[in-house]
Amino acid sequence: MTVRRIWQPVQRYMTLILSIVISLVFLYVGLKGLRLDDVWDGIRDARIGWIVPGVGVYFLAVWGRTWRWHYLLRPLKIISLRNLFPIVVIGYMGNNVYPFRAGEVIRAYVLKCNEDVNISASLATIIVERIFDGLVMLIFVFVALPFADFKEGWLRDVVFFSTLLFWGGFLVFLVMALYPDRMRRLYTTIFDRVLPGKLSERAKSIAGHFMLGLENLRSPKDLIMILVSSVFIWLTETTKYWFVMHAFNFEVSFFVLMVMTAVVNLATTLPSSPGYVGTFDTPGIETLKAYGVSETIAASYTLVLHAALWLPVTLLGFYYLYREGLGWRDFSRAREVVTEEVVSPDGAAARESEVGAG
Repeated sequence: MTVRRIWQPVQRYMTLILSIVISLVFLYVGLKGLRLDDVWDGIRDARIGWIVPGVGVYFLAVWGRTWRWHYLLRPLKIISLRNLFPIVVIGYMGNNVYPFRAGEVIRAYVLKCNEDVNISASLATIIVERIFDGLVMLIFVFVALPFADFKEGWLRDVVFFSTLLFWGGFLVFLVMALYPDRMRRLYTTIFDRVLPGKLSERAKSIAGHFMLGLENLRSPKDLIMILVSSVFIWLTETTKYWFVMHAFNFEVSFFVLMVMTAVVNLATTLPSSPGYVGTFDTPGIETLKAYGVSETIAASYTLVLHAALWLPVTLLGFYYLYREGLGWRDFSRAREVVTEEVVSPDGAAARESEVGAG
């Protein structure tokens, strides 16, 4: 136990350092050779009148994410959109300002506090969200490329590895959802053989709750609804890209912006500093350059777009965090709760009871 308590913080700091290094490398590649004064001039000349409606459209996408999560949570508990929306916003704020994608953990934690939904089950629904987001990004690429084709080798690499990751994850979860009895027998056999008694029981309990979070994948109707809502979310977000584009002196087709949306969001699955610094910006700049946009304008646009995606939801997330009576310490507490639930059977029971009572 002592070794684990010492190793976990070290591991987190090592991961954070690696993430920051990755962000700095991406930024260096994206901004290398640019005159930063010219980029700043392009940012200052942006027409803010186009950015404001883009922010409004973005929150329509956030509402779409709320509805999708409401739909995924139905087998666990029916929760109103009004109650879920602040939790979703807090989660996205957490991803923007805290390392290790802590927003996903804080989302599950706040849902447990407010609605008494099991953390393992809600985390399963969040993972399903991410898989469908990745699948929609790939759909965007395949739909848009016939109308906005280019031969960049790095895009082919992004699409190839993303296809393996997201389609592989989707198929694994689909098999788990379609054959729950077989999966339960499989993980029960594995846990009983490799884990001691109490830990085995706890692991089976967590796996059982996780399986509950996958129940929507059994129904073709539910699969279609989740896919349609995911397409709506990302088409809406691409519309924000379109609005912000009009704040600058360039124009590309909506299909190009679909490709950009897909590329930057697939790239942000890589480890990076909070807010996806670098992993969002450089792929965005490179995508626009591939379609003939000057690198200075591409950089100015991408940086403003990133800020317009980051700032509004972050500010609203801080407001909801304050309204919920939560603070920075709750991010660490949320991570500890999830860690204890996954690793320590005794600590998990105590902490879950504490969260439920809180």
